[in-house]
Amino acid sequence: MKITIFGNGKMGKLIATHSVNRGHTINAVASSKKPAINIDLSTTDIVIDFSTPETAFTNISYAINNKTAVVSGTTGWLNKLKNIHELCKNKKGTFLHASNFSLGANLFFQMNKNLAKIMKKHNYQVSINESHHAKKIDKPSGTAKILANDIYKSLEKKPEITSIRNGNITGIHKIEYKSNEDIIEIQHTALKREAFAKGAIIAAEYIVYKKGVFTINDVLKGLSL
Repeated sequence: MKITIFGNGKMGKLIATHSVNRGHTINAVASSKKPAINIDLSTTDIVIDFSTPETAFTNISYAINNKTAVVSGTTGWLNKLKNIHELCKNKKGTFLHASNFSLGANLFFQMNKNLAKIMKKHNYQVSINESHHAKKIDKPSGTAKILANDIYKSLEKKPEITSIRNGNITGIHKIEYKSNEDIIEIQHTALKREAFAKGAIIAAEYIVYKKGVFTINDVLKGLSL
């Protein structure tokens, strides 16, 4: 594939490295000095977007309007996600967004859903604690929001979310159920950002020649994971 990357931060650089390692070509990389809307996408097969909450909507819209498939992992802008879905359908484009591309994290999502269903019959207070590196912009994380929403679907109450931004933490999400007698916890800890980069590239490989709006679950099912 010929890939253009929107965002030249840590994730953008990792995606570039691993894309080349998997035999793909990097056509261009957008950054604050080279805005995405100034990049010619005519020879790009797919855009992988890890830009910023402030620019993601404009960047993704630009790519879809230029008939270029997009995989996005940017969070903090998802109040406009439905608009992108509508644009993609109207333009007969290709789009996938995931707040977390790690296989382990997506297994954790399933664990969270199952545990929430079990806890519906019991009197526990539920909360979420998420920790990330000091430079992460959005708070709470997109992953924490998904976890909270899935809990709400079962328990019909929103868990309190505590966010920590410190050091070089890749990503920790802990769900706690607490009663007067005990505490039940499940936790996912990301050790390396490579898992997110590889997941985003695999998602790009999966959707690049398809049409429509996809989720990470479509990719996992397609890979029989």
